Amino acid sequence: MSPGDEHDYRGKDQGGRADDPYSTLGGTRQTRTRLPDGAPGNPTARRPVRNSRSLVTITGIVVLLVAAIAFANRGGGSDDDASPGAKSSGAAGSGPTAATGTKPVEGKNGTIPSGFARDEQGAQSAAANYAVALGSAEMFNQEQRRDLVQSLADSSTATKLQSGFDADYSQGFLEQIGLDADGSAPAGSTFVNRTLPAGTKVKSYSSSTAEIEVWCSGLFGLTGEKSTKPVTSGWFTVTMQLKWNGSDWKILETSQRSGPSPVTGDNPVSGSDEIADAVNQFGGFTYAR
Repeated sequence: MSPGDEHDYRGKDQGGRADDPYSTLGGTRQTRTRLPDGAPGNPTARRPVRNSRSLVTITGIVVLLVAAIAFANRGGGSDDDASPGAKSSGAAGSGPTAATGTKPVEGKNGTIPSGFARDEQGAQSAAANYAVALGSAEMFNQEQRRDLVQSLADSSTATKLQSGFDADYSQGFLEQIGLDADGSAPAGSTFVNRTLPAGTKVKSYSSSTAEIEVWCSGLFGLTGEKSTKPVTSGWFTVTMQLKWNGSDWKILETSQRSGPSPVTGDNPVSGSDEIADAVNQFGGFTYAR
């Protein structure tokens, strides 16, 4: 996650606060008494009627249900049997909160998935993955940052993007958030910077370019008893301009704004050591969607 809010998705606040990592039943009751069917005082009550046709009907419904379930289980083919049309951006009738899309790509460019499809879903998947990479702790190390940017950026804008990121992750900025010169955390602490996509949206799409929004939550901060930058969570939206380079989607430009942010839950806050253990024990995702 980029530690800036309402700024270019690179790492430093542009116009916001420098210390902001995201700059990174009422009613009445009435009681109703119902007399049992056939009870005295309830002369109009319906009495149970035994009818052999009712039993036959129920039996028939049960048989049909069992047959339908068996047919559905037998017809559940593997993903390999999916029709080519499955690559469309979401099946018709799927709920707005349901996971959509075909299975992940198989190729990788280093640790980042590559070889995304040349369609809307492929562009969304690429943008979500790129948001994870650009919003990672590796971006705070100069060598790792340059490897990431060079692998994700389009050749026409790679130099410009690289210069922008290098300027944002300056020595002064690293010192401000409590990191060493190489972007590592001081002894006894753990640096946390993770971006977790919650969804994607296509703003515009053509066979050669796409503008994709990625709604994300993120974690940012330093664990440790002496940390003045405790790990916090935030919500933001990353917008990516992508270009098809003949074999994959690449980044032309990125930007970020805060929100949409849900109401904070009532979960108790965990201690610094517990957060550090979670970060070290739970690996982050390299494929989102």
